[in-house]
Amino acid sequence: MKSYEGIPQLSVVVPVFNEEDVLPLFAERLRPVLDGLEVPYEVLTVDDGSRDATPAVLARMRQEWPQLRVVRLRRNAGHQNALTAGLHRARGRYVVSIDVDLQDPPEVIADMLRLAESEGLDVVHGVRTDRSTDSPFKRWTAGLYYRLIRRVVGAAVPHNAGDFRLLSRTTVDALTELPEQLPVYRLLVPWLGLPSGEVPYARQVRAAGRSKYPLAKMIRLALDSITGFSAAPLRVATWLGCAGIALCFVMAAAVLGAYLWGSVVPGWTSMFVALVFLGALQLLCLGLLGEYVARIFTSVQGRPPYVVTYDSAVTRRPAGVSS
Repeated sequence: MKSYEGIPQLSVVVPVFNEEDVLPLFAERLRPVLDGLEVPYEVLTVDDGSRDATPAVLARMRQEWPQLRVVRLRRNAGHQNALTAGLHRARGRYVVSIDVDLQDPPEVIADMLRLAESEGLDVVHGVRTDRSTDSPFKRWTAGLYYRLIRRVVGAAVPHNAGDFRLLSRTTVDALTELPEQLPVYRLLVPWLGLPSGEVPYARQVRAAGRSKYPLAKMIRLALDSITGFSAAPLRVATWLGCAGIALCFVMAAAVLGAYLWGSVVPGWTSMFVALVFLGALQLLCLGLLGEYVARIFTSVQGRPPYVVTYDSAVTRRPAGVSS
């Protein structure tokens, strides 16, 4: 079904969603870097169901850039699933994942490849040492996320390392064999425990367009990160339940003591506060449990996380579903 003329040394996977404005700027920065490496490469752009002129821009770019490969998803599947589609189809000995917004500088790719080859590393993380271009709220929420994840999941997660990284073919093959329905690669990659290194860089301003990671998606990423790698929230729910029961015993003892001393005063405030507290506690515990049940439900369904409708490296369009 597939017809490939050669296996590249390097694949660069780029998830894209409604990025018509920044794509030409991204190509201007990325292409000289990759051409300067003097190794066979491919740039695998994954169009995550864009609704603007992104497909047309990619088609024009591909006419002038033979190493550019376009994979198009039928609908918007989300950043991590688009990244999954790219990793599953990348052919290079090394695979770099990078966002198109140019906040992660493409020039760092050369340093990543050099470090991986010189030290025999399977993973090279791009670590943001300077995030001054981000808003204070963004820096605060990002710092909170990494502190929480490192505490819950483990210290193996690099601080301030996002989805800008280099992976060896061994690492990519290991990732594609995992049965993850809701992957979070900034946690999955360290979990493999393969030899890894870090390349520091300064976070830059988005070149054009708007961020595709609003607060709601950041919260969703945090929930997927925690529920996908730790049962700590369930234990929190258990401890909250125990604390609620202990508080109820204390309140019951106080009420009984007041009754024995004859100082019972009719009132609804304490009863109202107790009911609201216990009700909120129960809803919180049910919500935490529901997050895990939802993951089980998604896994049982067995639906593919994305549907590929076009791949420029395939001789004819696939008739089925890819996952």
